[in-house]
Amino acid sequence: MKVLNIHKRIINQSKQEVYKLLDSLSTKDDKIWPYEKWPAIRFKSGLKMGSKGGHGPIRYTVVSANYTDGIVFKFINKGFNGTHEFKINELNNSKVEIIHIIKMKTSGVVTYYWLFIIRWLHDALIEDAFDKLENQFSAEKKEITYNFWVKFLRMIKYKKSKKLHKRYLIEER
Repeated sequence: MKVLNIHKRIINQSKQEVYKLLDSLSTKDDKIWPYEKWPAIRFKSGLKMGSKGGHGPIRYTVVSANYTDGIVFKFINKGFNGTHEFKINELNNSKVEIIHIIKMKTSGVVTYYWLFIIRWLHDALIEDAFDKLENQFSAEKKEITYNFWVKFLRMIKYKKSKKLHKRYLIEER
């Protein structure tokens, strides 16, 4: 199944200031990733081309990480064929649009796993990340409210899906 999943947010800051936060991704002082609520994102060699890592059972390799293009990752899990990326588009000197894009094809049981579990959790995670980033610059703190399905999935803590994680997602190509 083809997947195109896009999240965007306008941040009233310069590209340089926002990129400084993006550069903290996967560090001990991560200013973007909502590790307080979700599995932390980690890479063996930091955000460098070729470094492998991920979050929870989702694994990927850093394809590129630079100020101009943002950060691009390639999935390495079985059944996930494609990339996801964080981009920062400068709208003017004090306003940017941050974008997270997944472009992939799923195959096999991973298609169902994406449709019924991962997509919902992913969308909530990215909105939490965008809130965390925006909250670095704002006195009024944002926090998303999860929909029923996300609350349900988080409540059961993926008990039934752990077998799928191990069987279908942890295996690298």
